[in-house]
Amino acid sequence: MDVQEQITKFQEFFDINHKTLLLNKASKGDESIDVDFNDLAKFDLNLAEELLERPEDTLKASEYAISKFDLGEKIIRARFKNLPASSCTLISNIRSKNINKFLQFQGIVRQKSDVRPQVTSARFECPSCGNIISIIQVDTKFKEPSSCSCGRKGKFHLLSKELVDAQKIVLEEAPEDLDGGEQPKRINIFLKNDLVSPLSDRKTNPGSKITVVGTLKEIPIVLNSGGISTRFDLMIEANYTEPVQEEFTSIVLTPEQREELIQLSKDPNIYEKFIESIAPTIYGHERIKEALVLQLFGGCRKKQDDGVQRRGDIHVLLVGDPGSGKSQLLKRMSIVAPKSRFVSGKGASGAGLTASVVKDEFLKGWALEAGALVLANKGLVCIDELDKMTKEDTSAMHEALEQQTVTISKANIQATLRSETTVLAAANPKFGRFDPYEILAKQIDLPSTLINRFDLIFPVKDLPNPEKDERLAAFILKLHKDEHAADDNVQKLDTKIIKRYVAYAKQMVFPKLTDQALNEIKNYFVSMRNSGNSEEKVPSIPISARQLEGLVRLAEASARTRLSPTVTKKDAQRAIDLLHHCLSLIGMDTETGKFDIDRIAIGITATQRGAIHVVKELITELEKNIGKVIPIDDLVREAAARDISEDKTMEVVDKLKRAGDLFSPKPGFISKI
Repeated sequence: MDVQEQITKFQEFFDINHKTLLLNKASKGDESIDVDFNDLAKFDLNLAEELLERPEDTLKASEYAISKFDLGEKIIRARFKNLPASSCTLISNIRSKNINKFLQFQGIVRQKSDVRPQVTSARFECPSCGNIISIIQVDTKFKEPSSCSCGRKGKFHLLSKELVDAQKIVLEEAPEDLDGGEQPKRINIFLKNDLVSPLSDRKTNPGSKITVVGTLKEIPIVLNSGGISTRFDLMIEANYTEPVQEEFTSIVLTPEQREELIQLSKDPNIYEKFIESIAPTIYGHERIKEALVLQLFGGCRKKQDDGVQRRGDIHVLLVGDPGSGKSQLLKRMSIVAPKSRFVSGKGASGAGLTASVVKDEFLKGWALEAGALVLANKGLVCIDELDKMTKEDTSAMHEALEQQTVTISKANIQATLRSETTVLAAANPKFGRFDPYEILAKQIDLPSTLINRFDLIFPVKDLPNPEKDERLAAFILKLHKDEHAADDNVQKLDTKIIKRYVAYAKQMVFPKLTDQALNEIKNYFVSMRNSGNSEEKVPSIPISARQLEGLVRLAEASARTRLSPTVTKKDAQRAIDLLHHCLSLIGMDTETGKFDIDRIAIGITATQRGAIHVVKELITELEKNIGKVIPIDDLVREAAARDISEDKTMEVVDKLKRAGDLFSPKPGFISKI
């Protein structure tokens, strides 16, 4: 089809379908019009095929056809959407045969550069004869005319240049489009004109999922020597971008599959089936598996009228002895969850988890790159070896875990990215193995503020027990003998069904709390808060408001497991039972036998706080009687009279020295600072 025929056909097409819209756009000052490819195919199949095969010329013809309408000075471009399935491809499937073809892709924005002006054409004047020469700028290097018709070579005068706004984004394949641990591929997308307008700009923030329609082009790679490489780079010149409304997952269910899931939810043993199926090849850890099932479903995200958002994601931390199956559980969860990322300690940095600002070579400038917590938005991130990460890196996660956003202010980029992500983390104790009598916060080399953000913390202990060890050995050896041994139980659900079930529950089920469930949670919270002895000088705090919100999330997740629209008393009891189990394992103060949340959160129990309080009082009294310099022996004697042992007193003195409250003017003496 020749160009003139294309222009005529396009004119006819726009006249029939979009004339009123074009006039509206021109009056508003818009620069583009969205055209459904199906409408063009219905109007003229040859023209539609021409667009797919030779997009550059055809798009120019469409632009020229629109300019024939009386729309004033403004240039309005046609942007085509909904390409046929034959033109929709994965980034990893792009080959050289696709070059200069019109294609449609879907993926997650990984990186985004600043918007910068770019020259499209320049006009030069010849100083000798006054001839005006126009040069179209297509390469990355600014081109000047080499000679004029009058014979002059070089030194031409630049009259004017046409600029367009340009921006580069890097598109990465969405995790749900990949099989297993496949490496997602990336491609550069080049946006210009109204695709980088402030309104469109918001739709292409890193971490958001978009559909891009454009022409695939090759870019020459310039070598250091100045020559051009035989290898070429690829880039898509975008014609249309559209954000994809991202559900929990892109799994689309047929009516038969939905019916199957609803029938499955009516099974009275659905809960036990999930626990059995979550990690069938890992022996034991029933309580942890129960927590992982609830984590997979999650609670409901709530937005208050004042703009405060309450997270629905349940964060779980597994701390335990080496070889107790933590990493295996994490790996399995990253396979079961419909959308997930797996990262590991030393291989992950704070920037890799949240977001980073990187130097952009393509358009020169700074670009924003999203990390794992942003990319797995509305999914699950499994972080193994959390204790091996540096303090600076783990502190970057605080905001992502509680506020569920990632705010970045670096170079000239200020952005807030969404990270409504569930986190499942695993860590080893500081000294390799667990000490059941030592405070948990002391054993994990993690900031207490980070530990506090996890709803459930499980110590995974590996203690010798003849009966248990025999069963464990039999289970593992049976698996090695026959890899399908774990599947012989009829109870287990297939991984695909679990994925579908979780996706359906997260999309369709938003349970509401009933009064019975509320009362159950309230009664437990109040009774736990006041279970401490009121006669104590420093009462222990058994549970805080953070655990109360955690209970609500767990109860909602329990209701979601049954696809129930309401949270019943039974769901509340299940949540209370699980939290109580966790608290009894790690929140019990061995000296008093009472629950103390500070064992987990701060690392100083109420008993220790009480001892510090008493010793401080004694030092003040002795200072009045003896003077500034106090002998340690006197302090030990006075403390012993108040039932504080010598070891305890010395420990408190060391703590106060480290905190900067005391110092030793000479050996055996202490003094207040």
